[in-house]
Amino acid sequence: MRGRRIAFDYGDARTGVALCDPDGILASPLCVLESTSKDFLQQIAQLLTEHEPIRIFVGMPVNMSGSSGSSTEKVESFVKQLREITALPIQCVDERLSTVSAQKKLKEAGVSSRQSKALIDAMAAAAILEQGLAREDLE
Repeated sequence: MRGRRIAFDYGDARTGVALCDPDGILASPLCVLESTSKDFLQQIAQLLTEHEPIRIFVGMPVNMSGSSGSSTEKVESFVKQLREITALPIQCVDERLSTVSAQKKLKEAGVSSRQSKALIDAMAAAAILEQGLAREDLE
């Protein structure tokens, strides 16, 4: 199905956001939001209005063993909040290696670890989006 998809890498302090092109081919980091901001959900609603995605992917923290971690409840609460502001389909994606993958890509691109702190969450969201898009291809 044609249309943009958006992904969120939710964290206590920051939430990375990524967006793909309308054909669902290229996932790109979009921005990083402050999760503790008073208008956090309003910022997300604005992104949804502006980019008009057809689906949302959210990274679900899972331990390497496949069990739920302590962060899982926080992400589930975030997903519940998303459901209150949009009727878009929301799909959770295993994010086990998304941050590691993002760090590796930034290092390969020659971005210093100090510079990468500002990008890492959005890059992790892009990795989550890539996984979500790959799952769509299998459906």
